Amino acid sequence: MKKTLSSAMLLCALGLTGCGEETTPTPVDNAPKLDSQSNILAFLEGKTLVMEGDNIPSHPLSLDEDINWGSASQCFQKVTIGVGGNNFHVTSIPGTIRNSAGVGQPGSTCDHAAAQNALVFDSKAVTLSNITAGGSCFEVLVDYGSFKQEGRVSISSDTKKISMELYFEAKATGWRCADGAVGAKTVSVSGQAFTGNAVQVYDISG
Repeated sequence: MKKTLSSAMLLCALGLTGCGEETTPTPVDNAPKLDSQSNILAFLEGKTLVMEGDNIPSHPLSLDEDINWGSASQCFQKVTIGVGGNNFHVTSIPGTIRNSAGVGQPGSTCDHAAAQNALVFDSKAVTLSNITAGGSCFEVLVDYGSFKQEGRVSISSDTKKISMELYFEAKATGWRCADGAVGAKTVSVSGQAFTGNAVQVYDISG
C-alpha cells in the first residue's frame, strides 16, 4: 500500500496524472472571419435574410415609400433574401399605396399590412469590395441583369443582422465606406443631398 501511494505522489510531482486540479480549456474563437469577399459570402451561404416591420426604411433605394413610383415603388410588407451559390434570391412582398394621385405625386401613403403579390428577383452576380475588418463596412454591387444596385453594407458584431444602404447603380454618390459608415448623411442623389433613410436592416437566420 505504501509503495502504491508513493508511486501516485511521484506521478503528481511529475505532472503525469490528474491530482485534483482542473485544467482551464483554451477558448476557441468560432467567430466568422468577415475580412474578404469569399469569407463574407461563405458566412452568408445558405442563410436567409428577412426585413420587415421597423427594419424597413422610409426611403429604400432613396425612393420615398409613401409615393407611387410605378414599377419602382418601394412600399413593402416584407423582403426575404436567400443566399446561395454566391447570389441573392429575393422575394419582395409589396404593400399597398393608398390614395395615390399618380406616379411621382405626393399625398399617398404606404400601407405595409395590405400585401400584394410577391415579386421575385435572382441576382446574376454579387461583388463585394473595400472590406473593413469584421465586416463593419464594405461595398456591394448586385447585378440583377435588367438593373443593378450598389451601396455600403455592415454586419453586426454578433452576426445576427446585416444592414444594406442601397441605391440604383450610378444614381447616387457619397455612399462608399470611405465617405462614412452605413447610414451616414454623406449621400447625394441626382445631385441633391439625400436626407432620408435608405438603410435596409435584415435579420440573419439559418
